Amino acid sequence: MSLSGFHSTASSTYTVSRLNREIRSILEQGFASIRLTGEISNFVAPASGHWYFSLKDDKAQIKAAMWRGNNRYCQYKPTNGAQVEVHARVSVYEPRGDYQLIVEKMEPAGEGLLKQQFDELKMRLAAEGLFSSAHKKPIPSKINKVGVITSATGAAIKDILTVLKRRAPQLEVIIYPAQVQGKEAHLQLVEKLLLANQRTEVDVLIIGRGGGSLEDMWCFNEEPLARAIFASQLPVISAVGHEIDTTISDYVADLRAATPSAAAELVSPDQTALQQQLMQYKRALHMQALQAIKHARHYCATLEQRLKLQHPENQLLQQQQRIDELSSRLSRAFLQMQNRRNSNLDLAKQRLSHQHPKRLLQDSAQQLQQLTNALVQAIQKQQQLRQNQLALYAARLDSVSPLSVLARGYSITKQHQLVIKSVAQVDVQQPLVTRLHDGEIHSQVIDIKPY
Repeated sequence: MSLSGFHSTASSTYTVSRLNREIRSILEQGFASIRLTGEISNFVAPASGHWYFSLKDDKAQIKAAMWRGNNRYCQYKPTNGAQVEVHARVSVYEPRGDYQLIVEKMEPAGEGLLKQQFDELKMRLAAEGLFSSAHKKPIPSKINKVGVITSATGAAIKDILTVLKRRAPQLEVIIYPAQVQGKEAHLQLVEKLLLANQRTEVDVLIIGRGGGSLEDMWCFNEEPLARAIFASQLPVISAVGHEIDTTISDYVADLRAATPSAAAELVSPDQTALQQQLMQYKRALHMQALQAIKHARHYCATLEQRLKLQHPENQLLQQQQRIDELSSRLSRAFLQMQNRRNSNLDLAKQRLSHQHPKRLLQDSAQQLQQLTNALVQAIQKQQQLRQNQLALYAARLDSVSPLSVLARGYSITKQHQLVIKSVAQVDVQQPLVTRLHDGEIHSQVIDIKPY
């Protein structure tokens, strides 16, 4: 960086534009290509396609611009508050004398990149339906065995075991130890998740770890682990970090617990609750026993009543009543049958009278006369319709006839059988023939006056 090109003497007077121009030249030569990190603020993307924003840290800020020709290759969409790393050169906006960065490349920096990757994966998996409540498996109401996928030496397993020992010591816990931090951690978590599903030895799975930074917990944001949790046949509770921490595993799991201790409380019923439930079962069993005794007594009374009803004397009386009822039904049926046959005979006689040949001939003759009258009327109607159509067609033909036009006072002028439509078609002294409706007039052109 040099100021050799910038000379100021007492005899040299600068204009403002010249000063800004030379300062711009010096800055662009001295800071032609630099790498800079900072937080984006005041981001604006007008219709021109250029990006304007400020880069700042905790002590200072600088204005920046990224032209459309460069930002169209940028795969990162900047937002206010995002930490980025840029490749830029320093320049001056001469009209205002503001020095600024001309950004050529931009990419997320530090946790900003991880946050971007987190948001992109979250949106993609949500679009595929992995977070939908329709796919969430219910947590069993009765749990005998709990599987825990976490570090065997971390604070999370200690918290889980402490809570389970206090609340439900009868629960059996099976630990599937795995790394919960590092590049390969998510592969071990997926392996243990598949192993638990193959064994099917537990009723529910808890997967998680204690708190930490975003980088520490990143294995729970990996796509393979999210898809393994979604495909799990066993219900999965995600318990990663503290209450404010959120991972992809929390969204795809069947249930999210704020902490590992909270997950242990979700799968373990309280001893007081169990005792209360046991008392409820005892009261319910006592009520069922009383109901059973009551039903048994009622059944015995019913059997006793049935035995009385089946006495031989009662049976004989019932059979006699049955005979009387059948005899009465037989008499009524005979009378109904006789009446029905008489009705059928009367109906047959009536039908026979209607089917007599003389009656049929009269009906046929009447029908023939009606058809004849209808035929005559149809022929007359068609004849009248055809006459009306013929008159209409004759009138239409007459209306378009040249002779009809002539009869209304018009004429047609020809020259050698060629109809004259314009004065340009005739010459002076030229003979013409004018056709009227009742004859022709032969004339000669004396003068031509065009309009």
